[in-house]
Amino acid sequence: MLRAITPEAILRRDRVIVIVALGAVVAACWLYLLHGAGMDMGEGGAMEGMDMAMAGPAWSLPYAGLMAAMWVVMMAAMMLPSSAPMLLLHATVARRRHAGMTATGLFAAGYLAIWSTFALLATGLQWWLAGTGLLSPHMTLTGRAIASALLVAAGAYQWTRAKNACLTRCRSPLDFVMTHWRDGRLGGFAMGIRHGAYCVGCCWLLMLLLFVGGLMNLAWVALLALLVLVEKVAPRGEWVARAAGVAMIVAGIAMMSMPIAGSMP
Repeated sequence: MLRAITPEAILRRDRVIVIVALGAVVAACWLYLLHGAGMDMGEGGAMEGMDMAMAGPAWSLPYAGLMAAMWVVMMAAMMLPSSAPMLLLHATVARRRHAGMTATGLFAAGYLAIWSTFALLATGLQWWLAGTGLLSPHMTLTGRAIASALLVAAGAYQWTRAKNACLTRCRSPLDFVMTHWRDGRLGGFAMGIRHGAYCVGCCWLLMLLLFVGGLMNLAWVALLALLVLVEKVAPRGEWVARAAGVAMIVAGIAMMSMPIAGSMP
């Protein structure tokens, strides 16, 4: 005799689906980055291919498209893990309001749409920096003054009201659901856009620090992603954000007073 599926069992199944789907997407994004973000052009391996891709091609629309794809995947790899609590809560509420998993999928799509928009803007900034000679072939800022100023600016932003307001929204999924809930599938997409906007407001300067450490320096990418995750989900994450801000300011000041290895003059 078949047992009826209880609402609790359905909610557990939905949570498993969200976790597995999120994990699969994040893992695929990191694998893409580890294998050179589509820029493996030689027999010597991904890193050699990246060096060739970065040093060789002049900027054009096809090359900009490749860079935009890299930025989109990088934003997904860095930001999706910290969105897990929000997606899990949305799945639970959507099921109880008979919206189903489709609404949660569209929430994630809206969230990624906002970060993809940021990725396109970052690609445009990268194109401009490369054209003005301010970006090295290894995708790092060539000017020590600019790099240090960006670090100080990012550190100072960690202490601003704007940062705190956006971070509070990101750290409080229940409050977000209670104040911004919209029914239906399109409602889920609209909620994802709004939540993504808060996350961009919280982290946009942290993402620009990729130009300081290098866009394809995966250790730097992972460190920033870890900081974002801790800020949003760890207890007292807002104080972690402020402490990180102090560290960035100190690092920026120190950068101006000592030689920089690599491309920094």
